[in-house]
Amino acid sequence: MNISNGSKQKTVAKVKVKQEEALSIKFSHQMAPGDQRTFDLYFYLPTEMGIGSHTLDEEEYYHSGILGRRSYYSKGLHLPLVQSRFISLNKRTLEEFRLYLNLFAYQFAVAIETDGKELRQKSDANEFYPALDELSDLVIQLLKKFRRNEPSDPKWKSYFEHADNYLSWFCEQQLLKTLAYSPRSADFSEVRDKVLSLCRSENHYREQVCKYNSLQTQQDANRISNKMLLLRRLIQQGVVLKEELKPLGVGLKKFVTGLATGLVMLVVSALIIKAQGFFNGLTLTLLLTLAVIYGFREIFKEDFRNAMWRFIQRGRPRWSRILRDTTTQAIVAKQLVWLEFMRTQDIPKTVAEIMKQRHSQNKVDSTVLHYRIATKVANKPFEAGYSQIQEQVNFSLVPFARHLERGKAKIYKESDGNISNESVERRYQVNLVAVLRDGKQQPEYARFKVTMNRSNIVEIIESKLPDNIQPFTLESESNLTEETQVVDHHQVEP
Repeated sequence: MNISNGSKQKTVAKVKVKQEEALSIKFSHQMAPGDQRTFDLYFYLPTEMGIGSHTLDEEEYYHSGILGRRSYYSKGLHLPLVQSRFISLNKRTLEEFRLYLNLFAYQFAVAIETDGKELRQKSDANEFYPALDELSDLVIQLLKKFRRNEPSDPKWKSYFEHADNYLSWFCEQQLLKTLAYSPRSADFSEVRDKVLSLCRSENHYREQVCKYNSLQTQQDANRISNKMLLLRRLIQQGVVLKEELKPLGVGLKKFVTGLATGLVMLVVSALIIKAQGFFNGLTLTLLLTLAVIYGFREIFKEDFRNAMWRFIQRGRPRWSRILRDTTTQAIVAKQLVWLEFMRTQDIPKTVAEIMKQRHSQNKVDSTVLHYRIATKVANKPFEAGYSQIQEQVNFSLVPFARHLERGKAKIYKESDGNISNESVERRYQVNLVAVLRDGKQQPEYARFKVTMNRSNIVEIIESKLPDNIQPFTLESESNLTEETQVVDHHQVEP
């Protein structure tokens, strides 16, 4: 499993885990035709964090805090590998030209975005600027290589111009963003000037040489952003997978609502009949009694319905998803998704055994949030050039952080009779158990300790498993990031 916190990484054969942003964790894995895989995550949230079904709605968190990305998988999207894998776009049919053009353009965009994110995590100027210099050289080489294959046919040229316009703008934006986060240093002014010169050159190329964007669009940040968003969607065509998400149990929920209302009304009707028999005639006391009965009905009706729904829904999938090829509309895979807070007695024995290995000081009461995704990949070959699909799931911990307390404590020190103090932050430790099962094979496990505060994840550490439990198979350590082309099923950012 690949754990990335800062610049340290560990690679695992089947699943990669890395810190994506300040408060998010990303899991990614690949699947081949015919694969059936179940992936479980158990988040052990300390009770003192105040997170549970009463403060965090699972459905709302799924749509706002869990971003899934699924696409065909192609290795080699780190920038040097993109360069080595570039295929000549000419001497093909128009459809093939569009497919390979989109493939390369999207590879390029994801690669520079990935390398830019890694670079912005470096705080040491002696590491940051040489890496930035190398990144800018690679961008220059790839853009030249891409533009050497510009087609002459007008029908083909429009597709090339869309991709060229977007790549030029996106490279400029990523480099400027990286410079905005650069550590201050007067020793690397040449590198900074070189990158700024490249950004100015690309801006001149788009606006003056090729005239891709009108003057009105250039001067309006909203217009240029929305145009580039559209161009990004165009280059995703044929590379990413179309997703059809459907909530499950809608009819069952309506039935439970009706049943709960019926049972409550049955009790209310019985109480009304009893009250009418107890009081003679229509009196003020009878009216007050009826008002109290109806009041209690309104109070308990929702609670009773919700309790029934949680009981019936427990252990059932919440959503289904169909993944389609955007070109052929063929079904590539089907998925079922679970998300729920679990009771202690429902936690699998192996997962509970893993959590028993904690030190006594770390054994605090926890609420368990369980996420599961079961995937069945179609048993037929993918599009030419692809042998796998990749899924990336990004979990935002921002909804968790909202419930955390700010650090108010101070540590006092004495030195030569002078007393000083230092404010300390409040940290929380979230335990995370991952379970992966392929087909009928034995499940494999991994456990992580995620230390976080209100503003960011401090560290992610992989913990040792008991000897009798099968861990994920480890690969050799490497600092080379191998990303893939993806698209977010909730939103697409330029």
